[in-house]
Amino acid sequence: MASAFGHMAVAYAMGKTLNPAWATTRFWVLTVLCCLFPDADVLGLVFGIPYEHVWGHRGLTHSILFAVFIGLVMPKLAVPSLPRWSSQYGILAVYFGLVTLSHGFLDAFTDGGLGVAFFAPFDATRYFFPWRPIAVSPIGLTSFFSSLGLGVLLSELVWIGIPVACWLIGQWVAKKKKASCFREGP
Repeated sequence: MASAFGHMAVAYAMGKTLNPAWATTRFWVLTVLCCLFPDADVLGLVFGIPYEHVWGHRGLTHSILFAVFIGLVMPKLAVPSLPRWSSQYGILAVYFGLVTLSHGFLDAFTDGGLGVAFFAPFDATRYFFPWRPIAVSPIGLTSFFSSLGLGVLLSELVWIGIPVACWLIGQWVAKKKKASCFREGP
């Protein structure tokens, strides 16, 4: 898996790209929860669920179906006054679904583990992308805060941090350019 830092960086970039008027603290907390929630499946290891099981790590909670479910639930939690099935609800549903799905996509770019069950529960096959440049993060705090964890962070700096920073800078430049066009007028 990518580390929590990598997942949060991508989710932050997604949130800044959407940048809705209703982006409150609650919106940002739910964004972070959505990008990290798929890894709740590591608790299954404590209860004896095998890694390769559909309920195991990178199983159902990393699937497209799970992301769709989370996407449909989160808008009402983010903005309780939002009318269900309004266009804003739909935008937030797609947003939270994509933030959740981004977790599995990042994990499929890592160089370890069994892959991601994108199509669970209908198909338990685990998938990786053909190009896997991100060092896999160890499970557990003790393992993460070691030289192995430092290697993961350096890998993520290159393969997640730099692209995210470039994306955010691009967004900022585009916003400034758009603002200056409106000031100049026709």
